[in-house]
Amino acid sequence: MGWGQGRGPSTSRGAAGTAWAPAATGAVSGGVPCPAVVTVTRGPPAAPPALQEKTLVVAKPDAVQRRLLGDIIRRFERRGFKLVAMKLLQADRRLVEQHYEQLRLKPFYPALVAYMTSGPVVAMVWEGYNAVRCVRAMVGDSGAVGTIRGDLSVHITRNLVHASDSVETAQREIGFWFPRDELVAWDSRDRDNIYGL
Repeated sequence: MGWGQGRGPSTSRGAAGTAWAPAATGAVSGGVPCPAVVTVTRGPPAAPPALQEKTLVVAKPDAVQRRLLGDIIRRFERRGFKLVAMKLLQADRRLVEQHYEQLRLKPFYPALVAYMTSGPVVAMVWEGYNAVRCVRAMVGDSGAVGTIRGDLSVHITRNLVHASDSVETAQREIGFWFPRDELVAWDSRDRDNIYGL
C-alpha cells in the first residue's frame, strides 16, 4: 500500500538491510511520491578486527569425565571472551592425528592419541582481543595456581584442556574441528563494558 486512505506512507522491504520509503524531499513523479532507498541498521556495529581474534579450546576427555566443563567455560566468559562455536563429540582417530600431526614423532604420541579418543571431548571457539595469548595464559601449566590446569589438574598426562598456541595454529585447528558455517557471528552487547569501545 502507498499513500492512501489517510494512512500516510507505507514502507516495504527490499534486499536485506534496505527499506523502500517515500523520498524525504517530497519529490513526486506523476503525482506519486518517488521512493528513496533508506539503509536500515540492525543491532550494534560489528566488532573491530582486533576484537575478532579466535582461538580453539578443546576440553579433553578427563575434563568431561570429571564434570569440569562448566567451570572451564565460566572462566572464559568471566574474562570477557565470546563463545562462537561449541560441540560435544567423540573424536575419531583421524581427527586427533590430524590435530596433533606435529607431535607424531614424540614418544608419547601413541598414548596421546589413545587418550584423546578414549571418551567425548568438547571443542570450542572463543573470540576476543588477544584471544590466543590470553587463553593460553589462562589454561597455564599443571602447578601454576590460578590457571585452569594449575587449579584443576595434577599431572601433565591429564591436563584437561588444549588451547591453540598461535594465531596461525588457531586458524588451522579451528578448520579441523569446525566447518566454517558452524561458527556463529553475533554481536556482544557488553563490549563497551569489557573493552571501552
